[in-house]
Amino acid sequence: MGRSSTPGEGTRPRVRHAGQLGWDDGLYEDGKGDAPTPDDSGDDAGSGRSEGGGGGGRRAAGRGGSRGGSRGRPHRAGRTKKRRILRWIAFSLAFVILGTGAAGYLWYEHLNGKIRKSARSAGNSAAEKTAPNAAGQTPLNILMIGSDSRNSKENLKLGGSKESVGGTPLADVQMLLHVSADRKNASVVSIPRDTRVDIPACKNPDTGEKFAATNGIINETLRGGAGCTLDTWEKLTGVYIDHWMMVDFAGVVDMADAVGGAWVCVKQDVNDVPKPGVPGGSHLRLTAGKHKIKGEDALKWLRTRHAFASDIGRSQAQHMYLNSVLRELKSQNAFTDSGKLLNLAETAVDSLQVSDEIGTVKKLFDLGMQLKNVPLDKMNMLTMPRIQDPEDPDAHVLPKPGSADKLWALIRDDESLDPKDRAKAKKKTPAGPKAGAPASLGVTVVNGTSGDGQAPTQGRAGQVQELLKAKGFTEADTSTDPGSARTTEVAYPKSSGAQGRSDALSVAKALSMPTSAVKETPDGAGLTLTVGSDWRTGSTFPKAAADDSDPLADTESVNGAKSDECMDVYWPYRQM
Repeated sequence: MGRSSTPGEGTRPRVRHAGQLGWDDGLYEDGKGDAPTPDDSGDDAGSGRSEGGGGGGRRAAGRGGSRGGSRGRPHRAGRTKKRRILRWIAFSLAFVILGTGAAGYLWYEHLNGKIRKSARSAGNSAAEKTAPNAAGQTPLNILMIGSDSRNSKENLKLGGSKESVGGTPLADVQMLLHVSADRKNASVVSIPRDTRVDIPACKNPDTGEKFAATNGIINETLRGGAGCTLDTWEKLTGVYIDHWMMVDFAGVVDMADAVGGAWVCVKQDVNDVPKPGVPGGSHLRLTAGKHKIKGEDALKWLRTRHAFASDIGRSQAQHMYLNSVLRELKSQNAFTDSGKLLNLAETAVDSLQVSDEIGTVKKLFDLGMQLKNVPLDKMNMLTMPRIQDPEDPDAHVLPKPGSADKLWALIRDDESLDPKDRAKAKKKTPAGPKAGAPASLGVTVVNGTSGDGQAPTQGRAGQVQELLKAKGFTEADTSTDPGSARTTEVAYPKSSGAQGRSDALSVAKALSMPTSAVKETPDGAGLTLTVGSDWRTGSTFPKAAADDSDPLADTESVNGAKSDECMDVYWPYRQM
């Protein structure tokens, strides 16, 4: 992005020299101040102005006459001149320090004033913030949205037709960034733009227009603002989303330029242009192999769909690009290079819209630092498991039953999506002490069936209590306090250690629940079974939820440390 040379116009204000700031250098030229004058050259002992002009010279001359005439003057002249120089240096340093601070403050306020922000939610946030883990840490979830808005000259130039100007933008790119509570791993999950979902009632915070709840395509949610897209994700996943960030076509180009580009790769030549019966296209044109792309080429890469066979292929290409950007930032030490950070900050402010609670430069900076220490090999990007939509199998998809639910559960429970981490977790689960006898364990059953945003199943805690008693847990009791959980879980306090885990596992086993349903919580409540909205009715735990199949299968996962992957090009688009 180009930088303006005018202070305050998209660039960091510089500390100007004295003349630019209205400081009159001539103020001292007539001897009325304490600064050195052009006559203070250092060999003024024999001159007629040995003490400088004006009052300073007259005072020194008068004192010299009472102390032996001119013999005292050179010594006192030197001391006086040194004092003047020291005062000037001190004054100048103070001025520079204060001036620099003022410039920094003005720059900071300038950027803050440019940030575009809006409400986090459109009025139907349907998830609860994740409870801290045993160490008191909480995960971070950010919804990243790519808008196809053509409502500016810059965006229209980069894509779309004039007929699209003034229309409601679509959220064609939607990704959830999850950073673990300990900040040791992160994941990005995309939802294809043509996924059919339940969209809650939304009120656009900018226009005030209200939209009734409906079942529709997820990229239509921007009609209610980015907060409506967030509410839809929360309703679908049960994951509390802390913030949203949105960028349009022009913003992608600017951000790509600020980063300096990213490496991408295609296995064959690619030329994504309109074909007979298949209008549109990104006009991406690359030869087979690796390329470093930026600016409009980066936008073309991120928009390419037909040449990569589908929206799923496009998501893969976007993940490849984002992983490359992260590698570039780390290789450039951008997280510690103040100059690079300032440049990125200015570009981000111009390119992004954000939710209110991160609407300052400092908060955006702090947010960026959350990713600084996440190793690249612990950054995994994937696409939601899905099936064809029976109502429109050629155009729309649905979240895959079971697999998608378990994926969202992993994120809610802050479990790593890295296959190596998950494999290690299965292997290293130690054989703990023997669980206590069922009749000796006090288990509190909580009705959390409202976790999906619907009304709770009345009396559900009592029903599951009876199931536990039938299994020998005669001390099982119910809580009058309502809970909220998308999936059923058995929690034990951290202070109970290995014994607490063994006891919790025995409860889960008695009800045919998977071991992943057992959670450690900070000290507080004892052994607690919270019945989630996944088990509203029946005496048998749902088979789909208990299925131990891998929810990450068929998700096109891309690891951040892998730099040798290339996109396969759909054959009709291989001609240059």
